[in-house]
Amino acid sequence: MGYTPVNAIDKTNLILDVLAKKQQVIGANLANIDTPGYQRQDISFEQYIGSLNSPLETNLSKKMGPSAIMTNQGGEVNQAQEIVDMQQVSLYYRMAIRQMSSKITEIKQVIQVGK
Repeated sequence: MGYTPVNAIDKTNLILDVLAKKQQVIGANLANIDTPGYQRQDISFEQYIGSLNSPLETNLSKKMGPSAIMTNQGGEVNQAQEIVDMQQVSLYYRMAIRQMSSKITEIKQVIQVGK
């Protein structure tokens, strides 16, 4: 069982961490595209993101694949698919950054109102 964050900032931070790791794995796949015997690696998200219960996390979990554990996917690396995956993760990362920014703005507004 994975770590379950309590608040929105912790949840978004976890998403950012998992997406960053996914980018690292895609980069490793691309770097090893010509390495004989290299098996494609992947990160799965359900274990972490699937349990967070918000539309962003649920959509990420469904779209990014099954549990964030690196797995050996076997087979050769398809350069075009890896680049598409990298762009997709980049878009999700930007969405998560916006979500984090929104939460921080809300906190700032609450602090300003409380003064």
